[in-house]
Amino acid sequence: MLESSGKSGEMMRCLLLISLLIHSALAQDVGPEEPPPLGQKGGPDEPPQGKKWLTLNGREPLIVARGGLSGLFPESSNYANSMAKSLSLIGTALYCNLQLTKDSVGICLSNILLDNTTTISTVHPNGDKTYNVNGKEVHGWFALDFTADQLSKLTLTQNIFSRPDQFDDALPISTIEDVLNSKPDQFWLHVPYDTFYNEHKISPAAFVQRQMKVADINFLSSPEIGFLKTIGGKVDKLKTKLIFEFLGPDEIEPTTKQKYGELLKNLGMIKSLAAGILVPKEFIYPVTPNNYLDAPTTLVADAHKEGVEVYAKGFANDQNIPYNYSMDATAEIQQFVDNSDQFSVDGLLTDFPPTASEAIACFSHNKDAKPYKGSPLIISRNGASGNYPGCTDLAYQRAVDDGADIIDCSVQMSSDGVAFCLDSIDLNSGTNALVQFMTKSETIPELQPEAGVFSFQLTWEEIQSLKPQLQSPYGPKGDLYRNPAKKDAGKLVTLNEFLEFAKKKATTGILIDIENAPYLASKAGLDIVGTVISALKNASLDKQSTQQVMIKSNDTSVLSKFADEKTYKRVFSIKEQVGSAPKQSIDEIKKFADAVTVSKNSVIQSNSFFISGETGIIKELKAANLSVYIHYLKNEFLSLMFDYLSDPITEIATYAQGFHVDGIVTDFPGTASKYMKCACTDLNPQANIPYPILPIEPGSLLSLLPPEKVAPAAAPLPALEASSIVDPPLPPVAPKKETKPDSDSPSGDKPAHAPAPTGKSGALANAANWGVSLVAIMVLSLLSMGN
Repeated sequence: MLESSGKSGEMMRCLLLISLLIHSALAQDVGPEEPPPLGQKGGPDEPPQGKKWLTLNGREPLIVARGGLSGLFPESSNYANSMAKSLSLIGTALYCNLQLTKDSVGICLSNILLDNTTTISTVHPNGDKTYNVNGKEVHGWFALDFTADQLSKLTLTQNIFSRPDQFDDALPISTIEDVLNSKPDQFWLHVPYDTFYNEHKISPAAFVQRQMKVADINFLSSPEIGFLKTIGGKVDKLKTKLIFEFLGPDEIEPTTKQKYGELLKNLGMIKSLAAGILVPKEFIYPVTPNNYLDAPTTLVADAHKEGVEVYAKGFANDQNIPYNYSMDATAEIQQFVDNSDQFSVDGLLTDFPPTASEAIACFSHNKDAKPYKGSPLIISRNGASGNYPGCTDLAYQRAVDDGADIIDCSVQMSSDGVAFCLDSIDLNSGTNALVQFMTKSETIPELQPEAGVFSFQLTWEEIQSLKPQLQSPYGPKGDLYRNPAKKDAGKLVTLNEFLEFAKKKATTGILIDIENAPYLASKAGLDIVGTVISALKNASLDKQSTQQVMIKSNDTSVLSKFADEKTYKRVFSIKEQVGSAPKQSIDEIKKFADAVTVSKNSVIQSNSFFISGETGIIKELKAANLSVYIHYLKNEFLSLMFDYLSDPITEIATYAQGFHVDGIVTDFPGTASKYMKCACTDLNPQANIPYPILPIEPGSLLSLLPPEKVAPAAAPLPALEASSIVDPPLPPVAPKKETKPDSDSPSGDKPAHAPAPTGKSGALANAANWGVSLVAIMVLSLLSMGN
């Protein structure tokens, strides 16, 4: 054990153990029975009663936490291991990647170069060397050049840039003993560099033998056949499973000097050495160069036929997973464990074990889930705009197929008075208008600060000639593109087509969004409000109660036009960020609306991508008997606070179960529907569900940061002012002006624009039980510093 642990380290481990016992006791109320050890009756080699998995032994796939919860905390740190245990399914294995010091002390770090994951280059600036590691020259800092005492002066760092660096320099390196003292349900030790260490007179096999005398190692893996042969006769295979790890297909295995791709063809030989194999997930589901899934290989079936278990590695929420998964990491894991009765891997290695727990316990074997009824409603944003170009026929069909309750149409108007669905009055947002109608581009400050090609400048025939464009909000800066194979698929639909589609599909309801009505009336001669009213009447949606009709606007003069339609629900859109809604403001809203939409940034307060707290706006609005819909939820990990563990399911749970919103507006209704339908939303302890998906507790994770790493708090959000809510009456619809043909434009139709009417008021356009876990860790940390 690193000597820096000392007295304070013992105190930390004691407190950590106490906190984990608390979490284990809580988990027993809702979790499955803990799997018995290998070799015992009912153990992993004997199929269980009840749910049948297509693993080799019929048991639930094993979750292996690589370095604990290393997707959030530095790998194998006390925080990472504690949180992995308390936030994951019972039976999850903690994975330690072994490195050995000069005095043969084992530490847990995945990279042989310590400068990638620790502060060693600062503490020992002259300690770098170059070694030949399995045939490759590698330069950096190596554990074998330092004693355990020297390494005890180091702290860990996060080496993946998408993950928080605020925990850097705060947590010490963990030894094998540190991980074992956290009392993991199961322990997986990985030995990656046996040949290299033996060349330098340090024996990993001897180290492992000493460890097995004092602690249980449930799984022991290595990418080197020589190590497995050496250790094979020295382990109790009823207690310890040997696993052979495959590296890249063209990499060379040190013992046989064969490529791993060639060794994969000889599973019979592998069976003589190991009970299972650990392979990159792409060995099972190959990925095409353009990042889509290819047909699965027969690897799992072939291995199972030989009696060899298969464990897949490489799962992480904060990476660009294949587009097939709609940016939902649980969907990827489901593909490997519950894929239409094809096969299931026997386990998977992940940086985010809570997400794997959701996928296995909540979403797999869930095909017969009953349609969700009740709150919150799933409201699409331009249809399933995360999968197809927004407001197209394909986006709306996908939204319905994915389980959206309410599909939406943001209404725009063509120059010849055709109402159609598109997110923005600027056709550049959502179509290729700028390419075809560049000469139409102009700046209209009353509508937006940027130049645009506006819908009322083109006829519907011209608009139909445009190609829709799938919007990827994190493409340019994060390389997270949405379904590029369908980037211009589908066709835009008119409002009438949208309404007929909704009626035919018998959706729960529709939401019609109306903006820019004053400008369109006074300057473009277009009556968008009257057009919508007529369309709804023609579709007979004004005289029925089967489907909910919502009218949304940030303009109270628009909402007032629908006051006489008692079957319609009027929704006031609060676009800007506000932190509270005083009674006077709420009273004004209730004169015009039955519900409001608010930005999620008005609900959650953030600090450097950590959630620092919550505002009171939802409670204030709901207390006034207003329905509250939250917008906009996305699946991309770049849209998620660190507290959500790069998992959109956790964000959905936080708004649904934590804030009890009445609806969520999302680009990915399928992800929300999956959450709503699963049993894990039932938080009643008597329900005995396998893994409750709990909302996060705002501010809990931030409290773990060292004070010097916490950025100054942002200024409080402003209150919603009553004076900003009520708008002047809509102006009369101006006669359409004669326009002079524009020879450079396909339509020749370019109306003149004058300043908009004045007087506009400017209407403001918990996966895991965080609480107990984080408080325990914070107390632990403070007491440790005190010692």
